[in-house]
Amino acid sequence: MDKNAKIYVAGHRGMVGSAIVRKLQSRGYSNILTRTHQELDLLDQAAVHAFMQAEKPDYLFIAAAKVGGIQANNVYRADFIYQNLMIEANLIHAAHLADVNRLLFLGSSCIYPRDCPQPIKEEYLLTGPLEPTNEPYAIAKIAGIKLCESYNSQYGRQYVSAMPTNLYGPNDNYDLNNSHVLPALLRKAHEAKGQGVTTLEVWGSGKPLREFLHVDDMADACVFLMQREDIRDGLFNVGTGSDVTIRELAETIMAIIGLHGEIVFDPSKPDGTPRKLLDVTRLQGLGWRSKFSLGDGIQNTYAAYLATSPAR
Repeated sequence: MDKNAKIYVAGHRGMVGSAIVRKLQSRGYSNILTRTHQELDLLDQAAVHAFMQAEKPDYLFIAAAKVGGIQANNVYRADFIYQNLMIEANLIHAAHLADVNRLLFLGSSCIYPRDCPQPIKEEYLLTGPLEPTNEPYAIAKIAGIKLCESYNSQYGRQYVSAMPTNLYGPNDNYDLNNSHVLPALLRKAHEAKGQGVTTLEVWGSGKPLREFLHVDDMADACVFLMQREDIRDGLFNVGTGSDVTIRELAETIMAIIGLHGEIVFDPSKPDGTPRKLLDVTRLQGLGWRSKFSLGDGIQNTYAAYLATSPAR
């Protein structure tokens, strides 16, 4: 990418979008285009079309999405499928009409079948049933991937899709009802320590295996893919290549925060997918690898959590 290229980051206030902006700025890109929700409602097709025609960016990163954890995905099923379908369809189609040739769409590892072989390869997409608790969100993300593939096939665009594993890092959502497991446990452990509590409640059995990627690594992978002129199409898994149990995650968080006590599991809460480890051979074959270890990444995230929420 030319250093003076106009780059639109949709969803720049979110965890991934803000990390992409930070990464671009650190690489010397200064012509970065952003809009808040108040300035541009991505659910409004006419508004998105007018914006794209007026600005005509050279590159587009789609990090805008409605996201949440198991409970949010399961409760707000209509919101998750409708809003994500609209956001991606409006942006991808408007980008094409504005002759934006390079686009990166961010999906999620939940696009893959619930019980597919591990680690999960890109070609396992659409080979089996999805995890029921987040099926609407997953279907929306699959549609985004297929939109990119279809515009590439019909119009010769270079729209690439990146599927991250479980992300965490600065600007994460720490709402206990709607967040993902790592930020939820981090907040719970921090508050338990502050209250002098010696137990940490963890949803489910603690047995599911999960892979966790620091958001700055994800941003680095996104910029890496966009900079490769030889990548014109395709789906790329983005992860670390290793996973831990939820119990091990909780133990790591407790050690970093300094919470000394025991973990109490709540089996009435859902576990979700038993295991979800991505095969990252394709991206590693291009020369990209994650840099953060889980421990270092959680320490970095906890420092950001304390810095942005001093009252906590």
